[in-house]
Amino acid sequence: MQEEIKNPETVEETAEKAEDGIKKEKKKAKKSDAEIAELMEAVLAKEKEIAELNDKYLRLYAEYDNFRRRSAKEREGIYFDAKSDTVKNILPILDNMERATAFTEADKVLEGMNLILKSFNESFAKMDVKEIEALGKTFDPNVHYAVMHIEDEAYGENEVVEVLQKGYTCGDKVIRYAMVKVAN
Repeated sequence: MQEEIKNPETVEETAEKAEDGIKKEKKKAKKSDAEIAELMEAVLAKEKEIAELNDKYLRLYAEYDNFRRRSAKEREGIYFDAKSDTVKNILPILDNMERATAFTEADKVLEGMNLILKSFNESFAKMDVKEIEALGKTFDPNVHYAVMHIEDEAYGENEVVEVLQKGYTCGDKVIRYAMVKVAN
């Protein structure tokens, strides 16, 4: 059975509404395609930015690694130079000791020992190594190491009365503290 169309305008209106719906859907699809294209462009831009940042990171990491290796090599070089300079300063002392052992006479051996002591003092002066003044000075825990204490009214308060082992500084740094006996 065929149904009768009750109202012919209703079919035309329905067709128009359907066409309008299709047009709206097409507009939405075009709008969605445009949004997708914009999002794809944004994604590509972000991927490019990520690639650039990654490249910068890799370059910076490589520069840092090179810097670290170069610094380590420089430190080793400085250490070697300092060690060789110290040995160069001590070699004349060794030479004098070897010469002193060749003598058997007591006065010649004593003369050789004095030369060795003089060489040590000259080497220390070249390296900016100085003896810490202690005897008769007031005890200073920054440069003295007290190992004995005596009570004697002949000496002042905290006065160093005997140096048991000399102390030395290199510049402002203490190499070895002076081992001392302190009064009162």
